[in-house]
Amino acid sequence: MSERILRLDKAGTPVEWLDWQMAATLYARGLVTWTLGEVIYRVRGGVCRDTGQRSSLSLHSIIACDGTPFSCRRTAPPLTNRALFRRDQHLCLYCGKPFAENALTRDHIVPTSRGGKDRWSNVVSACRRCNQRKGNRQLEEIDMELLALPYVPNMAEYLALINSHRIRGDQMAFLRNQFGKDSRHL
Repeated sequence: MSERILRLDKAGTPVEWLDWQMAATLYARGLVTWTLGEVIYRVRGGVCRDTGQRSSLSLHSIIACDGTPFSCRRTAPPLTNRALFRRDQHLCLYCGKPFAENALTRDHIVPTSRGGKDRWSNVVSACRRCNQRKGNRQLEEIDMELLALPYVPNMAEYLALINSHRIRGDQMAFLRNQFGKDSRHL
């Protein structure tokens, strides 16, 4: 069992990916308020001594859980190289060539040595050659241009980026409807 379950808050906002055990716990505790997608797991429990019935749970690919919607949401999802490289579609945003994940680097448009921050809006995927060529200079100082502007993915896009190799069609359809207007993955 390797498929992950998409957890939403009760307002339908994507929150996280769950393994089937955590999802089963939420079902058993009565915290799942509504579901979408197909049943992807059927979990069988023990036999009730009083009724002789065997317990079972049908786990859907998308579940919404009770509780208050996250009011203290992150302003931006966590920045990781894997998510960054997937946001930029494994392209060097300077030379435009595709690269494997292990051949890409994180480049700061405004270098950290010059006050640039390690934020989604200041980083792009770059091949080692282009990153070394740029060094700690700003784009205005050298003859290099960005092929695309960086952007901050929303939580729906971030969840699609970090789980893109295992995402189901119904989950992707749900998430895609919530991607931001700047997304390159529409």
